[in-house]
Amino acid sequence: MSLVILGLNHHTTPLDVLERMTIPAGRMPKALADLSGRAYIAESAILSTCNRIEVYVDAEKFHGGYQDIRDFLSQFAQIAPEDFADYLYVLYDNEAVNHLFSVAAGLDSAVVGEHEIQGQVKTAWQTAQTEQTVGTTLNAAFRHALEVGKRARTETGIGRHITSVSHAAAVLAADHLGTLDDKRAFVLGAGDMGMGMTRAVAESGAALSQLVVASRTWKRASDLAEQFSGRAVHLDQIHDELQHADVVFTSTSASSYMIDHEQLAPIIDLRNGRPLLIVDIAMPRDVEPAAADLPGVTLLDMDAVREFTEAGMRERQAEVARVQTIIDAEVSRYVDAVTAREMDPVIAAFRGQIETIRKAEVQRFGPSLAGLSDDQVDAVDALTKALLAKVMHEPTTRLKKSADSKQGERLASAMRTLFDLDL
Repeated sequence: MSLVILGLNHHTTPLDVLERMTIPAGRMPKALADLSGRAYIAESAILSTCNRIEVYVDAEKFHGGYQDIRDFLSQFAQIAPEDFADYLYVLYDNEAVNHLFSVAAGLDSAVVGEHEIQGQVKTAWQTAQTEQTVGTTLNAAFRHALEVGKRARTETGIGRHITSVSHAAAVLAADHLGTLDDKRAFVLGAGDMGMGMTRAVAESGAALSQLVVASRTWKRASDLAEQFSGRAVHLDQIHDELQHADVVFTSTSASSYMIDHEQLAPIIDLRNGRPLLIVDIAMPRDVEPAAADLPGVTLLDMDAVREFTEAGMRERQAEVARVQTIIDAEVSRYVDAVTAREMDPVIAAFRGQIETIRKAEVQRFGPSLAGLSDDQVDAVDALTKALLAKVMHEPTTRLKKSADSKQGERLASAMRTLFDLDL
């Protein structure tokens, strides 16, 4: 196994660094092509969300692969390695599998147990498949990770209560305002997160006085607004909506600020002292942090969402332990399957070589067996097969049992040499 993960996430990295490293969906094919073309990378996939940027590779050499990934992150984000190296974590082999399974199960999320991450893991894998940058190693790992995520959510209560970042954003807004009843809500961004926040508000039972949606894609904005009895506006109408909204939810994939201090300042003057709450869960951020300095503006970002959700973690600790038990068992099952597959070619070649020798010897003694009946010849054939099967049983069993160890590597190497196996 040679699975390697390099990443930065909300646990290790300040928000202002993390947002600079984000790779938007539109640039993902180019990123995968760049990464897969590097010397030590055999397979690659990239998971980029509001909480993390993680690169998954099958590396031909660990240190070479590490350097390739770090150089890729630096060059693609146009950030010097020393600006993010202190926050970078690296995991490989079993630790990498454990981490991927934990991510898919929602244990490594800002909102523990959130369901959105499972879809994001699936999308990362599907994108890599489309770009043809994954093969046997990563396909097996991601397929198994999604199975783990499903088990975690169906067999435990980890997905109850606040179940996603978008859900947390809606609950946080209601907590700050006391209620969302009779509030004018403006949703900027109609992708998965924007839809999630809109749905969370609607399902909370809040009686909004008005819901407005804006997006770069008019159809998405109009479809989302219609679904929840709101109205859609074009992006050039943002300023008008900011003048009237009570709460703004933002989650676009824009690479620059959608709302900055300079734009917002004259709008605040027109609001006649009415407070404005902005919940920005975009990555990179949609709203310039300096906007929080304007009178009456409360700006909440992903750091605020994390702090809010961490307060309820005590209720979920028992479920976290149950999910971890599932992950531990699935990691063992996955490692056993992978190591068995790695030994299978050696064992198959060994058995094939022995069978070739057996057939050659039976043929060589053919004249001596000429006086035997067909049943007797069949008995001789069966006897030689059974005898050699007994001889091969112990070596192949030992190989399988020691597959994931240095001893297994030595035994496999010895078998290849002793029997001149062509592998």
